Amino acid sequence: MKITSLIFIYLLFIPLIAESQYDGRELWFAQNKILKANVHLKPNFVNAIGEGTTFDLAKKELVSGLEGLFDCTINYQNEVQPGNIVIALKNSGFVDAAISNTEMTSLGEEGFIIKYIASKKLILLTGNTEVSVLYAVYHYLRLLQTSKINLSSLNIIEVPSYQKRVLNHWDNLDGSVERGYAGRSIWKWDDLPNVLSKRYISYAKANASIGINGTVLNNVNASPDILLPEYLLKVKAIASVLRPFGIQVYLSVNFSSPAILDGLATANPKDKHVVLWWKNKVEEIYQLIPDFGGFLVKANSEGQPGPMDFGCTHAEGANMLADILAPYEGVVMWRAFVYNANGNDRAKQAYEEFMPLDNKFRKNVLVQVKNGPIDFQPREPFSPLFGAMKGTSLMPELQITQEYLGFSSHLVYLGTLYKEFLWSDTYSNGRGSTVAQVSSNKNSKRISGIAGVANIGSDNNWCGHHFAQSNWYVFGRLAWNPSLNVRHIAKEWIRLTLTQDEHAVKEIASMMMKSREAVVNYMTPLGLHHLMGWDHHYGPEPWCVIPNARADWLPSYYHKADSLGIGFNRSSSGTNATEQYAEPLRELFDNEASCPLEYLLWFHHLSWNYELKNGNSLWEELCYHYQDGVNQVRSFRKIWKSLEANIATQQFIEVNEKLKIQEKEAIWWRDACLLYFQSFSKQALPYGVDNPIYKLEELKKQKFDLQHHN
Repeated sequence: MKITSLIFIYLLFIPLIAESQYDGRELWFAQNKILKANVHLKPNFVNAIGEGTTFDLAKKELVSGLEGLFDCTINYQNEVQPGNIVIALKNSGFVDAAISNTEMTSLGEEGFIIKYIASKKLILLTGNTEVSVLYAVYHYLRLLQTSKINLSSLNIIEVPSYQKRVLNHWDNLDGSVERGYAGRSIWKWDDLPNVLSKRYISYAKANASIGINGTVLNNVNASPDILLPEYLLKVKAIASVLRPFGIQVYLSVNFSSPAILDGLATANPKDKHVVLWWKNKVEEIYQLIPDFGGFLVKANSEGQPGPMDFGCTHAEGANMLADILAPYEGVVMWRAFVYNANGNDRAKQAYEEFMPLDNKFRKNVLVQVKNGPIDFQPREPFSPLFGAMKGTSLMPELQITQEYLGFSSHLVYLGTLYKEFLWSDTYSNGRGSTVAQVSSNKNSKRISGIAGVANIGSDNNWCGHHFAQSNWYVFGRLAWNPSLNVRHIAKEWIRLTLTQDEHAVKEIASMMMKSREAVVNYMTPLGLHHLMGWDHHYGPEPWCVIPNARADWLPSYYHKADSLGIGFNRSSSGTNATEQYAEPLRELFDNEASCPLEYLLWFHHLSWNYELKNGNSLWEELCYHYQDGVNQVRSFRKIWKSLEANIATQQFIEVNEKLKIQEKEAIWWRDACLLYFQSFSKQALPYGVDNPIYKLEELKKQKFDLQHHN
């Protein structure tokens, strides 16, 4: 099917979305209304100065968006006149006269300008490339719906902070999704390449509208079959849909693919036959997909094969692939999520394995590092690799899907988690060396990137929970610009998705901003972590004991509760994980008196009676946090119920049902953890903490109903 046909199908689909009952399939295109403050911005005509498939798409998106917002017909006009909106590419006479060459050069390939040209009395949207104009169109339409625009001061210059802004799909070729909680994969491998789902186009538009420019189609625990010719034809078909929206496709690959697929005796990256196999495979891919982005590799981690199986380093394995991809401008994203059963502290192992390899990776290798040193916990300190590996491009990997955060049943706005991580100061180059600053490579020529593990599935509402859409949205917005205000982004998403009633927007935003802290409180407060069920990562099992299981897969490895106290001693008197951080963080974390309360039990094992600065004992503080989490969820339910008149019926009902589940499970978490830890502390619950609803032995037998999460 030709691209023009696909776009035509998409345009036909717009009226269906507009007339739907807001069941979530519309994403952030649901509230097709303009703020009254911007009614005066209705254009007379649209002028389009440029050509190309993506430029034509930008024109159509602008016109259809304006027509929907203003409920009118917008026509094209050849002659530029006052009151028009002009979209134009660089080197058109109009742009050259209106924007300086210096400004245009500063935009790079994806940056854009939206500017009111007072002398012409019109609005100009421009950039150096077709996709930059498309980004400008989406940004302008978002402004119309979410902000009051002052024409006299309209002069927006946007340049993305990260070059590679990528979603990682953990989708399998059989249609299942690992750690996915919104139904099956959106990629219909059995139908491809002959049948292209309309959902692919909606997916592409959603990503382009928030600046995401790449997608890894398959699971990091990769099946080698993705590299078979019949699957590459399917990947080609998906790429043809995404390309006009400026989105490259990437593939996760199994490092042993040469041996598994073609019977080579080895997958050793130094073996000439292995190198030749990868060269031929890469050439085959680029003949089919000229703009293919590259490979994501999980190697020597959780049983996945890798270069260390052959006595080689991660760098040698990554560089072999990088050298082959380099002529095509492809990249290797090499994951640093590694740990083994013999390490003395899982939190230290990625640093110990990768830090000696600094400066040894090729320029087109990005080492993809999870935000924290363990594994997407409700709260972790930032991975000490950030800032430490100064000669390597590090690609932050963030969780969008809520593997350890209540799956798709719990309302958790992750904007606050992302911001906390990205704004963490590594002190690697003095004060102000934030994770965002050092990972975006602002002052170097290295490639930069950021990845989000996608929460997308085949459910009507895409993400399993209406509010889970906001995490996909905020990831894209922060990947473009990490300095954006996450409360402002939340309000954007609310206005685009749920309602434009100002009181409701304020109340919902307040709820969203508190939601992640609520989950931390009722799951893992004060630096506790990995208390979840050991296999499914859902529900509290701090007591979990599995015969012959690895210690670092079980909660007791992390909380270390005993009659003396609780917490993991990572200070200089323990595993000395604090040594991996730069000063003054090293000393700050190492001293229990100065360690931030939110990381206290991450770095220290303390007595149940340890007195905190606020006068509470550690036991009392722990109890209060668990109770606060429950109370916060109860407040969310009240807020949501009060806003029923402002929310579409189906959205309201479905979120309301999810909040009921969340309250029930927050109570389970509180009771399970406090009753279990109480068996060690031997202390009563303090005043203000509810008496448990359940008994500990009942909770140990409790099996969470996971059906409503999948």
